[in-house]
Amino acid sequence: MTDARPPARSTRWTWIAGIWCAGALFGASQTILVMHAMVGHGAWFKPFVVAFMSWLPWALATPLIVAVARRWPIARGVLLKTASAHLLAFAVISMVAGAWAAALRVMFNPWHRTPPPAFVDTWYASLSDQALTFMIVYVLILTITYVVDSREKMARQLTETARLNEELSRAQLVALRGQMDPHFMFNTLNSIVGLVRDQRNDAAISMIVGLSEFMRRASADSHRAQVTLTEEVEYLQRYVDIQKMRFGDRLRISLEIPAELGEAQVPNLLLQPLVENAIKHGVSKRIIGGEIRVAGARHDGILRLTVYNDGPWAQEDLQATSCGVGLGNLRTRLQILHGERSGLQLKPLDTGGVEVVVTLPYLEA
Repeated sequence: MTDARPPARSTRWTWIAGIWCAGALFGASQTILVMHAMVGHGAWFKPFVVAFMSWLPWALATPLIVAVARRWPIARGVLLKTASAHLLAFAVISMVAGAWAAALRVMFNPWHRTPPPAFVDTWYASLSDQALTFMIVYVLILTITYVVDSREKMARQLTETARLNEELSRAQLVALRGQMDPHFMFNTLNSIVGLVRDQRNDAAISMIVGLSEFMRRASADSHRAQVTLTEEVEYLQRYVDIQKMRFGDRLRISLEIPAELGEAQVPNLLLQPLVENAIKHGVSKRIIGGEIRVAGARHDGILRLTVYNDGPWAQEDLQATSCGVGLGNLRTRLQILHGERSGLQLKPLDTGGVEVVVTLPYLEA
């Protein structure tokens, strides 16, 4: 497997070389313009090349400055050590850069001085004239390094946080499946046994096939933290088909989710636990059964999903469900995936019945 970091670093140093070429070009051009403004004539090529090449030590020293900045970052408790390291690096690089510029002027004598300039005098003059410029360049390189590293660190932290959140959401999903499957399997198998005893073989076979398809879908999607609303409704429909075989006419369910919302991303296993709670605390406790309505709507970028049950729940059922594993798990997953932009509310209605309202940002897959 190939590591992607070397190409990124190569690109970074290419940018550094390009920036230094542009800076050296600007500095050399400024030198020629000043020379012509003061003298008014003279050859310009040799002074231009000397001025351009004078910045070569700083271009080559940039990786060293970046390394020093990362080795000794500005932090509380190490300011003295950091300042000493940077002052030493600045002094060494400035002296080398000054010596290089002096050597170029002595070797090529671009301004045709007579007699030719002495190396030591030219070196001293170069350091004196450009000390402030060198300091500005050094500080600018440090600043850019710290800003780029800070942005990369923040990006890594955001990526790691997103990865951890996804892992946590997946773990919550697995925990919810572990809590749901045994309970659901137990009731379904009991219903199948009852159908077999009543010699309703066709119904028993249909229920077994439905259970098999339901479990296959649950296993196939177990690794996905989010699915489309269409997939979630299909999964819910398989669950509802099994429960209708169990409860018969006592269970009446309607799905009122517009097709245009089908591509919305929702947490995996969102609707089924809510419908299961409605059956457990509403329909199953009434001889006449009850009605459950699942609806969806979109408004101002918010997806609103509701699960309504027309049966009167006892107060203890409301408290137990609101604080139970299923809704608590779902609240946690919503918080992980969408933060404060999502919500889940369980409330009795004045007109009768209980409604669960889930809100989350509308994001298409």
